[in-house]
Amino acid sequence: MAKALFLYSSREGQTKKILHYIEEQLTEFECEVVDLHTATDIDFSDYEKVLIGASIRYGHLNKKLYQFIAKNQSQLEGNKVAFFCVNLTARKEEQGKDTPEGSAYIKTFLNKSPWQPKLIGVFAGALYYPRYSWFDRTMIKFIMSMTGGETDTTKEVEYTNWEKVALFADKFKKL
Repeated sequence: MAKALFLYSSREGQTKKILHYIEEQLTEFECEVVDLHTATDIDFSDYEKVLIGASIRYGHLNKKLYQFIAKNQSQLEGNKVAFFCVNLTARKEEQGKDTPEGSAYIKTFLNKSPWQPKLIGVFAGALYYPRYSWFDRTMIKFIMSMTGGETDTTKEVEYTNWEKVALFADKFKKL
């Protein structure tokens, strides 16, 4: 059975949840899911495909993602590797914020990253107010009030469009 490597950088777990959903779509692959923050010396040649998922927090991808890319750039260039970003802005599908072309975060990523993935996805994340620290809850509520989002801090809201994730999984299979 072909092997796929799934690497993730996630704060609250939605990115990992999305990877597990994609794993369910790839029945012909044995998938290994690894936290990018703890990954060391990975040999990409052991895998038919590699998928990296990362979440945005306060407008930025985790710096460990960029460190991982710098360390593994030659392997990333030479393999069937895709990338997706998870953020709350992508919930605004009608504004195109859920596309690589319409995502400010993807534009920033592509400007900062020496690696330019051939396949890129953008998915809306989830809002987990009750799980956040007081500071994060307050800051995220403020950001959501400015952007027309949910501000009830007793709620957990999942914005992920699973149909869109399934379409991305199909493109990843064909990569």
